[in-house]
Amino acid sequence: MTADIKARDIKIATFNLCNFIEPPSAFYDFENIYTDEQWQKKQQWIVSYLEQYQPDVIGFQEVFSAKALQALVKRADYPYFAVIDKPQPIEDYIYQSPVVAIASKYPIHEVSGVAPTDLAIQLNDASETPFGFSRQPLRATIAVPELGMCDFYVVHFKSKRPMLNDECEPQSTVASNNDERKLNALKSLRHEVLGSWASSCQRGSEAAYLLDAILCRKFENNYPAILMGDFNDDLNTGVLSHLLTHSTRQLSEDENKQFLAGYQLKDSWALFTAGQEINACDAPSISAPFTYYYGARGSRLDYILLSSEFDPNYPENLAEVHGYHVHDKHLINPSYEVDSFSTDHAIVMISLRIRH
Repeated sequence: MTADIKARDIKIATFNLCNFIEPPSAFYDFENIYTDEQWQKKQQWIVSYLEQYQPDVIGFQEVFSAKALQALVKRADYPYFAVIDKPQPIEDYIYQSPVVAIASKYPIHEVSGVAPTDLAIQLNDASETPFGFSRQPLRATIAVPELGMCDFYVVHFKSKRPMLNDECEPQSTVASNNDERKLNALKSLRHEVLGSWASSCQRGSEAAYLLDAILCRKFENNYPAILMGDFNDDLNTGVLSHLLTHSTRQLSEDENKQFLAGYQLKDSWALFTAGQEINACDAPSISAPFTYYYGARGSRLDYILLSSEFDPNYPENLAEVHGYHVHDKHLINPSYEVDSFSTDHAIVMISLRIRH
């Protein structure tokens, strides 16, 4: 579902590049090296998207080759680019742990990583396991026309891939093939359950620590905030739902509205659909488009969240979500010739219309 996006709209996109790495470097394994033809094809696909949709600010995930990406977006008329971390080398030219980046048509005035606040550190000190982001979030303060300074956060939360290795492997004391197969099956189940839960805990902690940092930053400067990226989970359920927290039980309803209304993050899809003329009977059936597919099963992993300044119901509203576009043709109806080295995620782009 999309609305017409006018040239005067401010367009923001989140784009998981899927292993953007310049040859002869490899991602994760020495076999994962693009040929020159494949690399050119991947770059052209990215440029084609940028030229067609022309987002003004883009948050990127899965960046291995930041200099190559900066050069690519500069040719596509994005003079401002920032990255704050580096992928980790496994050996020689093989890398893991890609990073996030941001490109903008508007000046970037400040860029930094997001660190846990003093309160978060205090709480973490009570834990036996020190907290660390699996991928360092990026904050860029950008001068947006008619809006002024805005804080953009780009994230790539921990995936659902189980975190455990073989350290807790059950020890086999029997010789029977059936018993060993049963023991191996049990080991796999234990690893899946505990490893998946460990990943969920990490992802939930990343969201909570990030939100805490966003709240503190907003209290300091009161800039509008935009959070975008690959969340690797459903925002509305489970460990990420607190990103949409809008009140506390320690305050009355009136106090929550009076003091905390300006510190809420909203799903841009919810803001967009709320602003459309939708028949009341149809509204419950309207769900956001999927951004990722595992086989035939679709899920929504890529989000753009906005602070209250983009909610028409907020008294100090500055803009509203006028358009919401999900570029997913390469996922649901791909052409091998065009899309074979594109990305495994859809690209989400919103348009903001300034209130005059």
